[in-house]
Amino acid sequence: MINVLIVDDHPAIGQGTVALIEQEEDMKATIIIDVDKVLDAIKENSYDIYLIDLYMPKINGIELTKMILHVDPDAIILIYTGFDLVSHYNLLIEAGVKGFISKTATQEQLITAIRCGIREEAVISFQLLKQLRRVDSEPSTNKIEHNLGNMTLSSKEQEILAGVSKGLTNKVIAMDLSISQRTIEYHLTKIFSKLGVSSRTEALLKAKEFGLLSQQIVE
Repeated sequence: MINVLIVDDHPAIGQGTVALIEQEEDMKATIIIDVDKVLDAIKENSYDIYLIDLYMPKINGIELTKMILHVDPDAIILIYTGFDLVSHYNLLIEAGVKGFISKTATQEQLITAIRCGIREEAVISFQLLKQLRRVDSEPSTNKIEHNLGNMTLSSKEQEILAGVSKGLTNKVIAMDLSISQRTIEYHLTKIFSKLGVSSRTEALLKAKEFGLLSQQIVE
């Protein structure tokens, strides 16, 4: 039996995916909506493959991939998303992601991707392959992604940028998060350094550009 763990903060999508997977006689799927429960689940249960959403409110797919691999170094992790992956493809591969599945994939494509993952084979859509070829031919894009390296934003940094996106002052953000204003300023300085920017607006735009914020914040 192939045990699949789906981590997605959209219950309807998760349940639909479970239904598609479990039409296969040799597959069983579990959905976790709250990312805080993922590490406990994988310590208590054995999963053969993981389908991880890229944009989630608390932790993005890059961070969660690293956390899972820390507990289960042999984990086969596929990013399961409906969004453009090109801008953060390198970050995902460097984090340990083994492949990608679109949420618009057919049942046959989904099952094929899972079985290929189990066999340590990769399946990539023609559309993404063409996009990656174009990115590879653009030196400026390569330079940006190289400079970013393995950089990700912590959940606290994402929460602070969420406040920035709402136009809140440092003082108000500090009150909302129940931390000091000085701590907010420290985190913002760290964010600026990570992203290579010098203002709150630039930080927000660049974080969005490289897919470092959860979809809830982006919206």
